[in-house]
Amino acid sequence: MEMVDKTLLQMYRGGIFDHIGGGFSRYSTDNYFLAPHFEKMLYDNALLILAYAKAYQLSHNKLYLDIAERTANYVLNEMTSPDGGFYSAQDADSEGIEGKYYLFEPAEIINVLGQENGQEFCNYYDITEKGNFEGKSIPNLLRTTDFTANYHALLPKLYDYRKKRYHLHLDDKILTSWNGLMIAAMCHLYRVTQNVKYINAAEQAQSFIENNLYEDNSLFVSWRDNRRSGRGFLDDYANEIFALLSLYESTFDKTYLSHAKTLCDMCISLFFDKNASGFFLNGSENEALIMRPKETYDGAMPSGNSIMAYNLLRISHYYEIASYDSHAGQQLQFMITEAAHYPSGYAMFLCTLLDYVELPTKVTIVLKDKTDLEKLKGKAPLSTIVKILEEATSEYPLINGQTTYYVCKGRSCQPATNTSPF
Repeated sequence: MEMVDKTLLQMYRGGIFDHIGGGFSRYSTDNYFLAPHFEKMLYDNALLILAYAKAYQLSHNKLYLDIAERTANYVLNEMTSPDGGFYSAQDADSEGIEGKYYLFEPAEIINVLGQENGQEFCNYYDITEKGNFEGKSIPNLLRTTDFTANYHALLPKLYDYRKKRYHLHLDDKILTSWNGLMIAAMCHLYRVTQNVKYINAAEQAQSFIENNLYEDNSLFVSWRDNRRSGRGFLDDYANEIFALLSLYESTFDKTYLSHAKTLCDMCISLFFDKNASGFFLNGSENEALIMRPKETYDGAMPSGNSIMAYNLLRISHYYEIASYDSHAGQQLQFMITEAAHYPSGYAMFLCTLLDYVELPTKVTIVLKDKTDLEKLKGKAPLSTIVKILEEATSEYPLINGQTTYYVCKGRSCQPATNTSPF
């Protein structure tokens, strides 16, 4: 956790985080996270929301929650289409100069905020006459450890000024794969904040995919100018299933879980290597290639094979069907073999493997009344497996005639209770 804290904190302190408008740039060009490549990618911000939300759940450090929310709000403000889909990226350049949109001089800040507020803001965010990037300044917090919200009230003025100052080009493609990651991120943030705007955004984006990028249980790659392109690849299926599982775990709407299962079956049919395990990148609906690669390495984005290991393991918990247990086991073994030579390049898969070795908490809820479910939505901690039974069974009876909770942690199950564990 010490390494996690240091990394997440340093990324926030540096200029790779947009302290004016929120969100993260693509990567740092130095050792301190000061000077980024200024392009902002949807998938980076999705993965970072997931990371900061999880860090907040574990540490209760409200700074992490603030970073996650400012990143999500950036996406909602600047990267979301009127129909709810998430756009792909914002360019690094303005007027042909990389980073011009994000750079400031002290005189600009003082002109917008006034002498006193402006000078204090410059001092806090390291905006100087000398500059820290090609003669101008990237706002950053590398020179302070006092992370205060005192200056947040000043940010809207600078945000509006910056938007009017230069134009920033938007890549308005809507990609199924990247949208899947952002839907999951919004779901996870909803679960740690209980703020319904995040789950609303996730559900609207999912509706966009279903209306424009989904047909006859098949996915398509992208949407732009009212046209979709290409049959989906492994990453499109894997990340969309990941999104649907996240939506179910946030809302307990079984439609999402059923949809995830249907797409998982389709993914196995299209991409799974029945002879040697693992999933091919391209499926039987895609253009035939000379080779059919299996991408397993978790680089800037998790590989489709890593995400599918996660998906299969979760679905096997929910449905407890032998075929899913078998596919999950095969995929885990395949990825263990792949990851053995370079484990640190398989971060997403290692998270899944940890859930396999150290079983996540599993909660079975037997409802007395369906309205009881409304009180529980979004309350389950991240990683928890929650099964909903609308009627009691011999294995899971109602206790005291009330909604009943059966909780298993690891391989140990607790006595049934009427008290919610969330």
